[in-house]
Amino acid sequence: MAIPAAWHSAPARPMAAPWPLVMGILNVTPDSFSDGGRHDGPLAAIDHALRLIDDGADILDIGGESTRPGAKPVDASTEIARTSGVIAALRARGTTVPISIDTQKAAVAKAALDAGADIVNDVSAATQDPHMLPLCASVGCGLVLMHMRGNPATMQQDPHYDDVVGEVAKYLSGRAQAAIAAGVNARHVWIDPGFGFGKLPRHNFALVRELPRLCALGFPVLLGLSRKSSLGQITARPVTDREPESLAASLVAAMRGAAVLRVHEPGPMKRALAVAQQMI
Repeated sequence: MAIPAAWHSAPARPMAAPWPLVMGILNVTPDSFSDGGRHDGPLAAIDHALRLIDDGADILDIGGESTRPGAKPVDASTEIARTSGVIAALRARGTTVPISIDTQKAAVAKAALDAGADIVNDVSAATQDPHMLPLCASVGCGLVLMHMRGNPATMQQDPHYDDVVGEVAKYLSGRAQAAIAAGVNARHVWIDPGFGFGKLPRHNFALVRELPRLCALGFPVLLGLSRKSSLGQITARPVTDREPESLAASLVAAMRGAAVLRVHEPGPMKRALAVAQQMI
């Protein structure tokens, strides 16, 4: 497996360490919150993936099921049909960038890994499918474990926390330990606090503000802030016009210790990181 180099870097990344990897988002879905339907055909998906790579994406994250608030689940066969062929085609073209499969289903993950993916990005932190952790352990792939309160269909229905950072940290630590106990290499585990997944804007902002508490758990932290509604609530901009907001939020996350930034536009993100790195 072509595990990204950052998987082996210091988990709590200090500001002096190499800056975050940039993960480019490829939603091969008809209903994702930002770009649903734009890349849901194989040719369009492949073309967009190649553009993301040309723009500097260090990792591609390919998903065949929307996890936007209110989204309804799709069956495994639909997800596989949407994603595995695209992954295989990219590998057939000689694409060497690490590929992540964004799924909660072990069958989808296995098909993607067989097609050439390197990483499983599971928004349920491997709680929805009991076969996910054994699969990742047996294959030796990278694994991203994300915090989500509820599921995409219900997660934004009045979420409540007494201490959002503490509760998310406790959950992610527990899920990481469960993965390790199942045989997943600890050096292949990343955690994601789930910005926008079962959280109100104040919860999301607290997680970014106190990101060092999550880094202290000992696992690299991935953050997906790009175009999220919490950012749009600050500036009253629609989802199609939130790139400045996304860059600002992601730069703050980088300075707080994020190891990976999951974004829709890797080109501007890489440029912003290059400038910021020279000024701190």
